[in-house]
Amino acid sequence: MSGTLGTCKLAQVGFIVRDLEATKRAFAEFLGVDVPNTVDGGEYAVSGTTVYGQPAPKANCNMAFFTVGDGLQIELIEPNGEHSVWQEFLDQHGEGMHHLAFQVSDTETKILSCEAFGLAPIQRGKYGDASGQYVYFDAREKLKCFIETLESFR
Repeated sequence: MSGTLGTCKLAQVGFIVRDLEATKRAFAEFLGVDVPNTVDGGEYAVSGTTVYGQPAPKANCNMAFFTVGDGLQIELIEPNGEHSVWQEFLDQHGEGMHHLAFQVSDTETKILSCEAFGLAPIQRGKYGDASGQYVYFDAREKLKCFIETLESFR
């Protein structure tokens, strides 16, 4: 498979929201499914979150996930008010579609590929339980949204 990430299989569509509880209830009703649990981004000691290359120990969020179709997720993200790409998006644009995510392996190689394509990594960290890592890339100029890579360790 060619292309910047070596895959074109979409894993997730992410939305930034102000009120996670209300939005996840609305999505559940619309989809005709149970309301999912809320999870947070985890402790900084595990996540090691960085924003624009700088440690961001207070950056966090609450999230809910819906699985739709063939393993595709809808992710709802409610930022916690601290400096992060999530909060920045909410402050500048309000609620809405934020990113497209792709499951990858070898994150460091994917970062180099994305940089060669002109996409800057802007936030990264490990999942809340350290089962994988994510990287957000600013692709707004070329692709009109953020791109996220997800690498699972398990």
